Amino acid sequence: MNTTAVQSAQTSTPTPPSAEPPEPGSDRPVQQTRRSFVERVEGFISRLSTRSNFWHRVCSLIWLPYAFRSGIKMKQMDPNTFTAILPFRRINKNWYNAMAGAALLGNSEIAGGMYVFGHCGGDYTVVCKKLEYRFLRPCLGPATYRISTKEDIKAHIATGKEFNITLKMNITQTISKPGSKDRRVGRAFADFHVTPKAHQKTKGRL
Repeated sequence: MNTTAVQSAQTSTPTPPSAEPPEPGSDRPVQQTRRSFVERVEGFISRLSTRSNFWHRVCSLIWLPYAFRSGIKMKQMDPNTFTAILPFRRINKNWYNAMAGAALLGNSEIAGGMYVFGHCGGDYTVVCKKLEYRFLRPCLGPATYRISTKEDIKAHIATGKEFNITLKMNITQTISKPGSKDRRVGRAFADFHVTPKAHQKTKGRL
């Protein structure tokens, strides 16, 4: 056989591309995998808990007993405005009949978490990484949490990747007298880490 012809055939043979897996920490979105029956049920219950205060109370009775006993209620005013109301009941008061600081602090995490969870839904895991609360004055009535963020949470979710988001919460005491303005009793900042459950599954965390 002609040696030159053999060398020419070898050099002209195309090399198949190598299928390399994405490097850890890359910016590629996590591919969606088929969810199991348990995961679908969990997602349904998660969405149900954000649909109304009734279902939120039912789910809190099982998974968030502190939120159930405190009586905090979530209310979405419009697509960009979200509030939570903490009633002035005995379990939330301290020994001198004011709203307990622990109740105001603890429910800040619940209010912020429900805000993020309401946008993300049951396909995400929401974890509070940092929580700060500044007490300004005693709260002698129901407390209202007005939650806002400068970040576009919908844009974060659209990437399909895990992300961090910071929330600002202004806490005011509700004044029932006509013509009176609610007075601010505190301010809270919370950092949440949000992870798609599909991402956790690929990493072997679930």
